[in-house]
Amino acid sequence: MKARGAAQVRDTRGGFWLALIVYLLFGIADAMLIPDVARYTIMARFAVAILALTTMEIVVFVRASSKWSDLTCAVTVVVAYLGWLIPAMQTDDFETFKFYMYFGTIFMMSANLFFNLFFRLSVATSAAILVIFFTSLNYIPELEYHQNFVVILFYLSCFVFTSYVNWKLNEERYNVFLNALEAEHQHSEAEKRGAELERLSNTDYLTGVENRRAVDKRLRDYWNEWQTEGKAFAAILVDVDFFKKYNDFYGHQSGDRCLILVASVLNDTLKPLNASVGRYGGEEFIVLSRVTGRDQVMALCEIVRSAVEGLHLVHDQRRDGQAVVTVSVGASYTRPQSGPKLERIINEADRALYSAKANGRNCIRLFNPNDPLTSDDNENIAATLRMAVKNNLVHLVYQPIQNMRTGRVEAVESLMRLKMIDGTPLSPAQFIPVAERTGAILDLGLWAIRQACTEVLATGVAPMASVNVSAIQLKSRGFALAVSTILEETGVSGSQLAFEITEGIDMEGQSDVIRCITDLQALGIRIWLDDFGTGFAGLSWLRLFPFDTVKIDRSFLQDARRPAGRAMLEDIIRLIRNRGLKILIEGLETADHVELMHELGIELGQGYYLGRPAPIDEVKIKAFPRLASVSGL
Repeated sequence: MKARGAAQVRDTRGGFWLALIVYLLFGIADAMLIPDVARYTIMARFAVAILALTTMEIVVFVRASSKWSDLTCAVTVVVAYLGWLIPAMQTDDFETFKFYMYFGTIFMMSANLFFNLFFRLSVATSAAILVIFFTSLNYIPELEYHQNFVVILFYLSCFVFTSYVNWKLNEERYNVFLNALEAEHQHSEAEKRGAELERLSNTDYLTGVENRRAVDKRLRDYWNEWQTEGKAFAAILVDVDFFKKYNDFYGHQSGDRCLILVASVLNDTLKPLNASVGRYGGEEFIVLSRVTGRDQVMALCEIVRSAVEGLHLVHDQRRDGQAVVTVSVGASYTRPQSGPKLERIINEADRALYSAKANGRNCIRLFNPNDPLTSDDNENIAATLRMAVKNNLVHLVYQPIQNMRTGRVEAVESLMRLKMIDGTPLSPAQFIPVAERTGAILDLGLWAIRQACTEVLATGVAPMASVNVSAIQLKSRGFALAVSTILEETGVSGSQLAFEITEGIDMEGQSDVIRCITDLQALGIRIWLDDFGTGFAGLSWLRLFPFDTVKIDRSFLQDARRPAGRAMLEDIIRLIRNRGLKILIEGLETADHVELMHELGIELGQGYYLGRPAPIDEVKIKAFPRLASVSGL
């Protein structure tokens, strides 16, 4: 009960004013019952009220602690009683005063019940009133013995009763205080955990800079300020040159270290310049900064390029005359021709980055609409995508998803593969962004769904198939209806199909996306959240939609070898389980990974150790044998 702050003082002050107003109003009773001394009692009342109010206002003004406001109340009760009693005892109308003096117990009640005083202080105050009353009886000889006895008994009873009630009230207040303190502590801990989870949801797991979700929010904020207030900004895409060669030759751990060092030097270099750094993809970063013109953007791009080159990280697998890690930089900035959509400035920066790579890498390019290398029409990948289905340049491979408890294959994930006309294969990381940028993903996506239904589900190769669905597909009108048509034509039940929501957008505020997902779920299609913990996949997704299954990104499994990494993985698993969702962990590449899945009680797993992606013919031949290590579970 000692933790009383300014709010308690304000409450005490309000009650104090009310008590003194009532005290002054009792002057009317003085004038009616003891009129011969009423002038003196009323004067005494006003003197006490003025002095007491002045004292209380000083306590409030100097922001004194609550003990001083409580002490002011206690002293005022005693002084107010004396201020009334002394002049009232001078009355000649003792018959009336015999009964009027019973009202003195009101002061005792106010000390114990009205003011929220500490128990010892309130009892001391009411005891002081009792002593004053006993003393006053010596100066009222007109009271007979039996009257004296009754009055004393009444005052004593009032003292005992109000003290007991006050004790119970204080006991109850103390319990309430303890409960409030515990609730406050729990609330504080929950806020800390929430803040930490929010920080994690906005932070790239590997490099520690902002992730795709945080970048998207910052982009929207910048764009809104550009639209409403004209505050210009630049979007700068930074891609590590020949990173795949670096990763393949030096190993994944060295590759991760390379990305960490690049992110660190960018963050340290750009933070003093009020520019933010985020990880936009595998080896791609994005820089956002307020700018005042073209020259400032170019200067910032050069700072980025030279900062990474200055790391002098050895990369002798290059064949372009360089022997250190470098970056290609593409940038665009807001100007009157930017158009009404945020996506345009990112597309322009992406085209500028493409131009930088085509011009030998380790260079910077600012978007130029007249540069042929920035045009989608001249991109070979874009041209290939337009003819991919017709010319059989695209096909699906399937990777098993295994029940870690029974060893049975419960589903396969459908993965798209593309090759150029000359047979050169392209990774999804290369052609999917282009497909989304050009809109080719709409036709390719429906083709992939139909292929999975035809090759796997209609033929009974696997009980379920999952297909990755782009954000652009979810936002397109008629997507759910097109899926329904495919299910009807192939004779496949919606419950056999699962859609993995990719990290294309932040679902917050995307009512059309939520509506589309709801329509798909109405068809019986399972909705899975892919790559949880990276990019846009975060807590807001779990809050906005009831997913059937959550796929935890492989990076958390790879980091589980360290105690801190395992602790984070376990925290994420608990969070998902508390939502009542199934968990699928991808990236199982070793027997140790499988053993860890058993230790953590994970239902579903996916990875090279359980089965690599394979064409439909090989899927039929392999038939997905059960793992010996889990057959006994």
